[in-house]
Amino acid sequence: MNTKTVRHMYVTAAVAVAFASITSCNGSGGEQDSKQDRGAGVVKVDPIAALRSVQAKTKGADSARVEGTTVMGDAMSMKQSGAIAWTDGLTGTIEITYTGGTMADSLKQAGVNGPIEARYFKEGYVVNMGAATAQQSGGKHWISYDYDDLAEVAGAAGEVMKDQLQNTTPDQGVKSLLASGDVKKVGREDVRGVTATHYSGTVDVAELSAKNSSLDADQLAQLKKQLSDAGITTEKVDIWVDDNDLLVKKVERGQMKTGEFNSTVFYSDYGTKVSAERPAASDTVDFRELMQKGTS
Repeated sequence: MNTKTVRHMYVTAAVAVAFASITSCNGSGGEQDSKQDRGAGVVKVDPIAALRSVQAKTKGADSARVEGTTVMGDAMSMKQSGAIAWTDGLTGTIEITYTGGTMADSLKQAGVNGPIEARYFKEGYVVNMGAATAQQSGGKHWISYDYDDLAEVAGAAGEVMKDQLQNTTPDQGVKSLLASGDVKKVGREDVRGVTATHYSGTVDVAELSAKNSSLDADQLAQLKKQLSDAGITTEKVDIWVDDNDLLVKKVERGQMKTGEFNSTVFYSDYGTKVSAERPAASDTVDFRELMQKGTS
């Protein structure tokens, strides 16, 4: 694998880290039916008032521990765990392990065999992909990403990602259901030993993204085209809420042209202490520098 390919792969893989944090709070996928929604077990009641209480309570909790898995077709599957806070933008530290897909295969070929550490700040995030990264970046272990730069590279989809990363909280899954107009209370279920109420609904991804961002007409048209090209239209959102009106689990499922999208996240220890220390500048390289070297 030549140097140019390796550098580009590191940049691409690390950009995927952004989606790990988004899916920990709010993500997007496609529609996929749930068997639990089709039988007599569905309790059709008006859950709007209850969900508004959950949204307010979860948003006001300020921080939590997260643990989850994400699958994006045959491109990648990963698991993530850590702690995040959302009082002033998304901050925190998450450990990410690529468990399958073409991305994991490419990383292994390049010498990245262990977990990846990501630290999130208000204006961007940094990623440590281990010693293999340092060999391609002048001995520096951390790659830094600025949300404005990512938005510029990714176009309209980047603008949406920037908004989500800077403003998102775990209650975004609740907001998605409130905005969907298709909310069902499924019933009471056990989530890791906690009795929780299960709600379910289907969300139009493009419509929700437009509502939750400041895209102009041209950017919105570009976003819809990007989503359409990827085969993304709607997503199925399921959340579980404990008796304290706090989110304890969220599942988002769907279908893309490259395969199934599936994100499952568990939340616990609300109010936990969260830290995200910036690495030394001497050990950090900007992703734009890698992009320039990768195309030179």
